[in-house]
Amino acid sequence: MSVSTAPFTVVIPARFSSSRLPGKPLADICGKPMIQHVYERACESQATRVIIATDDERIIKMAESFGAEACMTLAGHPSGTDRLQEVTRLYDMGDNEVIVNVQGDEPLIPAKVIDQVASNLMQAESAGAATLSEPVRNREDLFNPSVVKVVTDREGFALYFSRAPMPWARNEFSAGGGSLPEVDIFRRHIGIYAYRVSLLNQYVQWDQSPIESIESLEQLRLLWNGHRIHVADAMETPPHGVDTEEDLNAVRALMESRLADIS
Repeated sequence: MSVSTAPFTVVIPARFSSSRLPGKPLADICGKPMIQHVYERACESQATRVIIATDDERIIKMAESFGAEACMTLAGHPSGTDRLQEVTRLYDMGDNEVIVNVQGDEPLIPAKVIDQVASNLMQAESAGAATLSEPVRNREDLFNPSVVKVVTDREGFALYFSRAPMPWARNEFSAGGGSLPEVDIFRRHIGIYAYRVSLLNQYVQWDQSPIESIESLEQLRLLWNGHRIHVADAMETPPHGVDTEEDLNAVRALMESRLADIS
């Protein structure tokens, strides 16, 4: 069952250019372009509006072909967050409106986690943004720099995000042990965000922060500038997104298997 929420908007940033997989929003997955799968998952949420934001006319035309609302944005945005803010400006959205950023390469994202992150932000009045996490179950993930870790305070607000293993279990890790300590504290960050429009308007005026630059994690700009990010474990862990051809083939295989089960 989805989380009950007040009205919110989903924006799906979708760039055509990608160093690892050019044109991936239009990649075919079981007879539909990937961006259509993402759009359909977002429409299954309680969002009152779903907007695809792109910098390429090919994606605009494809979105219009399956009835989606699409918005042309500037090509030079340094991040998806900047593209998100442009959409809120073009649509003249109010400061208190909540926007959920759903990446255009997440064709399997569950609608319930979209609702969850929006609801969490609405309930966390002191936060300008909200995101999700899941437990880290093994040492390999904890020490993998591609797996972003997050540490929160007792109220669920982020203290820090890092590609490094954290918190550091001094006794176990210094001894070279192969397992994690038996404490439920290690978390992997799941990259879905809800924002208040007022925070997005501030974000685009800030310079890149030193910690953001060194970690290559744009959410650290919020912490650097003194804003709170609410973090909670996801109700359902989203499958991995599509970054490479290998990821794309894996998603195709999974969807084909699901369709075979239905038929």
